[in-house]
Amino acid sequence: MSPTMAKRLIIGSMAAAGIVALLSILDLALSIPFSGFSMAMDILFLCSAAIIMYLGWDSYKELR
Repeated sequence: MSPTMAKRLIIGSMAAAGIVALLSILDLALSIPFSGFSMAMDILFLCSAAIIMYLGWDSYKELR
């Protein structure tokens, strides 16, 4: 796999994790996208999104 493709995949996964984190924050604060269905799931989504973003940042830094 070329380094350019790897960088694009990392950025894509970080963007997807960012969208999940944003939706979880909105659901916790305003109950907009999922009408506050499960606070535990929102917290778990935030934790997993943070882990994915950290791992993506670390991998992106390693590819430079």
